[in-house]
Amino acid sequence: MVSAVSAPQNSPHKRIAEEQGNVVNNPLHLSLFELYTAFRNGNLTAGDLTEQAIAKHNSTLGAYKYWQTQDARSAAARADASFSAGEDHGLLQGIPVSVKDLYNVDGLQTFAGSPVSIPDTLMAQGPVITGLDEQQAVFIGKTHTVEFAFGGLGVNNHWGTPRNPWDSTAYRVPGGSSSGAGVSLQEGTALLALGSDTAGSVRIPASMTGNVGLKTSFGRWSLEGIFPLSPTLDTAGILTRTVADAVFSFAAMDPEHQGRALKFVDQASHCTTGDFVIGRGESVLWEECDSGIVESVETALDELSQKGVRVTDARLPEVGDAIELLKAGNVTAAEIHEFLSSKMPEWLEMLDPLVSQRILGGASMSATEYLKRRRHINQLQLSANARFESNDVIVSPTVPITPPKLDDVQQVDRYRPLNLMSLRNTCSGNTLGLCSLTLPVGLDTAGLPVGLQIMARHGAEEKLLAIALCIEKVIGTSKDRLGTPAIPPL
Repeated sequence: MVSAVSAPQNSPHKRIAEEQGNVVNNPLHLSLFELYTAFRNGNLTAGDLTEQAIAKHNSTLGAYKYWQTQDARSAAARADASFSAGEDHGLLQGIPVSVKDLYNVDGLQTFAGSPVSIPDTLMAQGPVITGLDEQQAVFIGKTHTVEFAFGGLGVNNHWGTPRNPWDSTAYRVPGGSSSGAGVSLQEGTALLALGSDTAGSVRIPASMTGNVGLKTSFGRWSLEGIFPLSPTLDTAGILTRTVADAVFSFAAMDPEHQGRALKFVDQASHCTTGDFVIGRGESVLWEECDSGIVESVETALDELSQKGVRVTDARLPEVGDAIELLKAGNVTAAEIHEFLSSKMPEWLEMLDPLVSQRILGGASMSATEYLKRRRHINQLQLSANARFESNDVIVSPTVPITPPKLDDVQQVDRYRPLNLMSLRNTCSGNTLGLCSLTLPVGLDTAGLPVGLQIMARHGAEEKLLAIALCIEKVIGTSKDRLGTPAIPPL
């Protein structure tokens, strides 16, 4: 029997579990920790939770590339058999998880948003998926992505674009490139969603759909088994409904916390408003935002200040360089073009028009220019990470624009400026080598979610999550700040 993650008899977790009682109502409304304890107390089965999640599937939202109810039920049965045998395989045992179709999963094809599946020679499963499988998480489906993850709005003309559930009348984009991930959380089919982030591809869809998104530091989690967009900037990440769920999931998945995951969950909960200083990011991150976005973020910061959090101005001038690199294509276009040319040349002829111009443009970058940009990125990362001496985190609006209507971004000339704006505030997290998180703080004047972006130095995920959890305790969760989305009927 595996028992390394069991809650100590006298821990706060044990007391909370005892207070739950013997009946679990509306299990999809429970936190991941509450589900963890309910499973182990015999108050809930993974099978029951999975059936509840399956019943929430709404095909009009279009979150999934693969919707695999049979496999999910089998995985839930496996988890329940382990629970019945007294086997505890991990914190996420029995939890429904959606997987971005950039991750290779044994037995499933990966399309990475392209019209044809990725060659089998590139389809090895990596440590992130293997780790979740070993914990006996329930993979409920693979979610849509922008083709090769190269876009911030979530649009895919090959397979269709998932619908943002916060507008029941207009078809709005959900953010990308992890476009189906946030939608899967809001519809209730997944309680944890896997994404990837090269310039904002976890944080943008999390912000636009009213969820929490964590971009890990470069190198913290393995990229093996995840289709590569930019080996220089790619990072793995997660989307969850709350910061508390993000803390729990990170603890369960992070290699550095194996065997002591619940200890970190406890430690993170001890952070108080007097323990950290928030720095307001560069002015460019606050400029040209759509109506209601800055106001929502300012309201949240005011509430934090009133509760004892020190909020100051912070200098992070490297943000300007990161944005200029974004506009120039950074190194991303060159790296994805080289990969496709070397490994999948036929795919260059099938590219979505919304990504083809940028990818094909990568061919024109000289080796000298590529190396110059790589050197510039390294220099920016060194100087940016040294600026977190007087501020524990630096904040800004996550996305400066309201999620556009799909009809408004179907043409390249209209898509490009809005795509760049969607990535403007988040690209710094990758180029400057930071870890970053977004959490929902309000609605803009169009009634769409607004996110607060929090950035911390490289490798400081523990501090970042503890501060974000404290912020959530002060200002409330997505349901407290946003209410619930008006999901279109089936």
